[in-house]
Amino acid sequence: MAHSSKKLLLRRRPRRLRASEGVRRLIEEHAVTVRDLIAPVFCKEDGAREEIPSMPGVFRYQPQDALRFALDLHERGVPAIALFPCIPESNKDATGSAALDSDGLIPRVIREIKERAPSLLVIADVALDPYTTHGHDGIWNSETEEIENDVTVGLLCNMARVLGRAGVDFVAPSDMMDGRVGAIRASLDEADLERVGVLSYAVKFASAFYGPFRDAVGSRRAKGYLDKRSYQLNPANLREGLLEAQLDEAEGADILMVKPAGPYLDVISKVRDRTLLPVAAYQVSGEYAQIVAAAQNGWLDLEATYREALLSIKRAGADMIFTYFAPLFVGMRDSLTT
Repeated sequence: MAHSSKKLLLRRRPRRLRASEGVRRLIEEHAVTVRDLIAPVFCKEDGAREEIPSMPGVFRYQPQDALRFALDLHERGVPAIALFPCIPESNKDATGSAALDSDGLIPRVIREIKERAPSLLVIADVALDPYTTHGHDGIWNSETEEIENDVTVGLLCNMARVLGRAGVDFVAPSDMMDGRVGAIRASLDEADLERVGVLSYAVKFASAFYGPFRDAVGSRRAKGYLDKRSYQLNPANLREGLLEAQLDEAEGADILMVKPAGPYLDVISKVRDRTLLPVAAYQVSGEYAQIVAAAQNGWLDLEATYREALLSIKRAGADMIFTYFAPLFVGMRDSLTT
C-alpha cells in the first residue's frame, strides 16, 4: 500500500518533548526521591524476625533488630520511620492499657533509636487497636456496641504523652475520634512537650485495603471482618473527608494525612488544594500486597510498578509517602525472599 509523503504542517509537535531520555528528564514535572519516603517498621517483643505472610518482604522485628533496620534505612537517606507494635495477646485488654506503659515496646524502641540516631525522625501511631482484645481503635461499649469517643480521646492523650516523653518527633493519631487532635495538642503542651508534632491521620477511610496491616499488628479478629465504619470515613464521601482535614488543621495538626493513598488520589489532590500544611499519604498494606503478588506471579514488573504507584501519589499532591517499598527504593533488598 502506497503511503503519502506529504508532511503535516504542525506548529506543535508534543512528541518533540518525548524524543530522547535527556529531553524527558529535562521537562519531568514530578519525581519521587528518598527524601519523600517514610518507612513503616513493625516491632515485637523478642525472637527472630518474622515475615508477615500477607506482606511478603515485610517483617516484624524485635527491638535490637528494629534499631538496626532503622539505622540502615537512615544511612541510605530515608528521613523518617513510623513505628507500629505487635504485642502478645496476653498483654491486651479491653481498654488497651499496655499503650500507656512508659516502658512498653514502642517507648523503648523510640528511646533506643533517638539515642543512636537523633536525626532520624520517629513517628509513633496513637491508637488503641494493637493493644485491645477487640481490635477497635477506641474503648468499645459492648452494651451499646459503640466506640466511646470522649473516653477514648482521654486515653489517647495519655498515650501521646508517654510517646512524647520517650522522645518521639511526631505522634500520629490514626483513630478518627472526634476532637482528638485538639485534645492531644493541648495535652502535649500542658506536659511541656510542645516540641512534639502531630501528624494527623486526618482523612482515613474505612478501607478494604487494610487487611494485611491488621495481620502485621495482630488486630484482625478471628471472627472475621472488623467493622470500623462508625469512626472511619465512608469511601464514597469526598466532602466529608475534606471537612475532617479542615477540622484537624483548625485543632492544631502539623501535617495532614490521607489514607489509603492509591485508591484516593482525588482526595489527596483536593486536600492539597485546600491547605498550606504538609500533606502525607499512606500507601497501605493492601496496595503493597497486590503489587507484590502480581509481580510474584509474573504479571507486573515489580520495580517499574511500585515506582509508578509512588509517582502517582506524589503527583496527586503528597509531600511525603508512608510506604513499605522504602527498603526496596533505597536498595536494601534486591528480592522479596532474602
